[in-house]
Amino acid sequence: MPRTQEYVVDLSADERAELNALLASGTHKTRVLTRARCLLHADDGLTDDEVSQAVGCHPGTVGRYRKRYTEDGLAAINRRKADRVYERKLDGREEAHLIALACSDPPEGYSRWSLHLLAEHLVGLTEIDVESISHETVRQVLKKHDCTLTDPNHG
Repeated sequence: MPRTQEYVVDLSADERAELNALLASGTHKTRVLTRARCLLHADDGLTDDEVSQAVGCHPGTVGRYRKRYTEDGLAAINRRKADRVYERKLDGREEAHLIALACSDPPEGYSRWSLHLLAEHLVGLTEIDVESISHETVRQVLKKHDCTLTDPNHG
């Protein structure tokens, strides 16, 4: 016996027309078209299993599209993931320390700085209050400030 659908898709005539026009144009990404088909079939009263059979995706995917539609409306079909907000690891002063470190001479035994080496040394600085930092964060900060580790004339 199929379970009752937790999120009910109830498309207005305008929303249905917009989704049909989107499907007819054929110029959108496949995932957007799949979402549109899922919503149209769900609006017809099909269960998640029936929609997944008709569209060719997993029933859990259909359930997620139903939920997104009920929470965000039709705009949810263009969004892949929920917007995530990350807390910055380094503030401006700490970024300046990182850039100064990247511009300085590498430690004894190394010919140049690497991202991992910079991350290690940045954590060890007493001026910086950072417990840990990844090499990817170091890379992003250096890229943001147009710094490179490969050119000896640029830091």
